Parts: sequence; C-alpha cells; structure tokens
Amino acid sequence: MRTLAEDTHPEAERVLLELLRDASPARKLGMVLSANRTGRLLAFAGLRERHPNESAARLKRRLADLWLGPELAARAYGPLPDHE
Repeated sequence: MRTLAEDTHPEAERVLLELLRDASPARKLGMVLSANRTGRLLAFAGLRERHPNESAARLKRRLADLWLGPELAARAYGPLPDHE
C-alpha cells in the first residue's frame, strides 16, 4: 500500500487517518488553528532573524506581506514604510 508520505509506515498512516476521521469538528479546528499559529510564529522568528534591528510593529507588517502577499497587505495595512 502506498502512503501519502513516503517516510510514514502504512500502519501508522492508517491509525493517523482513523484518528483524524474520528476527531470532532472542534478538535479539527483546534489543530488547524494551532498549525496556523505555529506557522506565524516561525515566520515571525525568521523575520526577526533577518531584520534584527526592526521594531515589533514593523516586523508584524512584514509578516502581513508574507501571509497576505505585498499587494493585499498594502491595501489592508498601508505601505511598508521605508523608515519609522
């Protein structure tokens, strides 16, 4: 049997899919929200590493560029200022 992930044993994947199917909608939403939060934190940490001297507000605006794309982020939050 072929698995969705090449590094996952078929039996482990079967158990995982069964657990996901049996999870309540609230549990599934919680997992999605947790993954989303983790993704934002990782992206923010990467921005902080690349731009160590920038304020938290400017980093959050850069995060909006990553998350929404520059065009939508500019429409929603205004342009990314050159200087604070």
